[in-house]
Amino acid sequence: MLRNDLKEKVKNFKVEIPSWGFSDSGTRFKVFHIPGAAKNIFERIEDAEQVEKYTKAVSAVAIHIPWDKVDDWKHLKKFAEDKGLKIGAVNPNLFQDEDYKFGSLTNLDEKKRSKAIDHVLECIDIMKSVDSKILSLWLPDGTDYPGQGDFAKRQELLIDSLKKIYSALEKDMTLLIEYKFFEPAFYHTDTADWGIAYALSKDLGDKAKVIIDLGHHAQGTNIEYIVSILSSRGKLGGFHFNSRKYADDDLTVGSVNLYELFLIFVELNKFFDLSSDKKPALVIDQSAAMKPKVQAMIQSVEALQIAYLKSLLVDVKSLKEAQLNNDIVMAEEIIKDAFLTDVRSILKEAREEMGLDPDALNAFRQSDYESIVAKKRG
Repeated sequence: MLRNDLKEKVKNFKVEIPSWGFSDSGTRFKVFHIPGAAKNIFERIEDAEQVEKYTKAVSAVAIHIPWDKVDDWKHLKKFAEDKGLKIGAVNPNLFQDEDYKFGSLTNLDEKKRSKAIDHVLECIDIMKSVDSKILSLWLPDGTDYPGQGDFAKRQELLIDSLKKIYSALEKDMTLLIEYKFFEPAFYHTDTADWGIAYALSKDLGDKAKVIIDLGHHAQGTNIEYIVSILSSRGKLGGFHFNSRKYADDDLTVGSVNLYELFLIFVELNKFFDLSSDKKPALVIDQSAAMKPKVQAMIQSVEALQIAYLKSLLVDVKSLKEAQLNNDIVMAEEIIKDAFLTDVRSILKEAREEMGLDPDALNAFRQSDYESIVAKKRG
């Protein structure tokens, strides 16, 4: 692909950023305070505006309910639009209510199960108010000990709950089903892997798809293979991008697994034009507990831009020839050649052509934004 074509591709590449990525976060042991970290959705959108200001690569801001709950959703929508942003995926919270100790959508108690369903239905109403089209559902339900629950019964309750939720979606809305093989449940999880999420999406219908979180897999899982299989079957709905070393670490994108990230984009390019609107929901999902929040988000956006640019350099024609000839060495070399190419100068040129500072992170670090909000927010 020609240099100018690459620049146009990356100029039109957009990613959704999470509201929760701008607030204090941590581990099960401790939440550390970052000076100026956002405390409410309005401050989170102000921070998101900074990422868009320096990268021009933000498609929307994903929200989490009830963390981001407000009294006037139309006001929030306008507030975001005034910042040059829009509200993206709506994420229900089914893991922080005492009633969900033994499950939310799979709870044996019909009253508690209905409460969980009603919460998700409330999120669909919020989607209508803010003009969101994506309902992103992560289910933490599961068991900690053998014998604690009946696997099949819990699946029966889950699909029944999901059908109630699915029926409330409007025609242009999509339900993304997320999976995770452990945590907070440690013996079994009701949506433990992509196969279960795929089966549920098939049972529900065309408006249900699978979302992949890069940290939600066992060590050694071939995520790019999952990307290919789901994409080829029309069931890949989106991503939660982050990095992991051991488990669901929620580290900043590209901080650990750069080659894996690149290979994921190589597979995505076979099925989607990621510089267009017709692509899966590409969303960052990270904790960045030890990093200044806006800087961490700019880092992650840039990591995705670089991985995308590198993936576009793969010589697809030569790769197919090598595969047809079973030339394993050449096939690998073609992939590695693209990965090892430094594309940062292309990204910098694209930014300059958009009227941006070519070094987005440094430009933000030189601004007074962090010190201003640290004083303002206390």
